[in-house]
Amino acid sequence: MYRWEFEKGKKALSVSVNGTLIVDDVELVTSAAIDGVGLAFLSEEHAAAYFAKGVLIRVLEDWCQPFPGFFLYYPSRRQQPAALSALIKILCSGYRP
Repeated sequence: MYRWEFEKGKKALSVSVNGTLIVDDVELVTSAAIDGVGLAFLSEEHAAAYFAKGVLIRVLEDWCQPFPGFFLYYPSRRQQPAALSALIKILCSGYRP
């Protein structure tokens, strides 16, 4: 189970969260939070529209550091597989489904 991670200055916390609803679908988590089921651990990118509408509010904001994004490390080869080349192209273009 993923532990929620928080940072504030030089302090860091990793919290094991228990609850009656545990899901791994961001849309279901968002809907549950909107319906008042409990807290949701969401990315800023996903939650921004809901914050702007006032549907969701931030809690523990002092403990949530900006997320710099994901990093992709791969071997540099002249002949890399086509699937890897396609993935790199999509990730670098800022693809949004």
